[in-house]
Amino acid sequence: MAEAYTVDPPFVGRFKFEIGDTVIGAFTEVSGLSVQLDVEEIAEGGQNSYTHKLLGRMKWPNLVLKRGLTDTDALFEWVMECSGEGLSKAGNKVKPRNGRISVLHAAGTSMRTWTILEAKPVKWTGPRLAASSRDLAVEELEVCHSGFRSGK
Repeated sequence: MAEAYTVDPPFVGRFKFEIGDTVIGAFTEVSGLSVQLDVEEIAEGGQNSYTHKLLGRMKWPNLVLKRGLTDTDALFEWVMECSGEGLSKAGNKVKPRNGRISVLHAAGTSMRTWTILEAKPVKWTGPRLAASSRDLAVEELEVCHSGFRSGK
């Protein structure tokens, strides 16, 4: 019989974001990796001990990714592809693309990956620039999607 053991959880500070075949890069923070199910309560006549709870639609909040400013334009190019002139060139149709968020082992190999379905960028925020500031130059990307799947 195999002995059960607990694997140490990975350090969450190493992860990357990809869209299609393009590595957008490593980020310092990702939030919104969650799902919520609506619950409808149904009261049954004569049953006063409880209400029936039926599961409904799934809600997938937008992902928010933050990172220090880098020398690659892959993130901003994806945003521009889905808006402005890029959107006009595509006949005003956004082609949603699947993406991946991967948590990495110290050696750089993937420990866990979430496949993000039909991802579309909805907001990009650039760094706050102030000569008197000592803050890091951080960019932020908000992505809407149609859900995700988890796997290795």
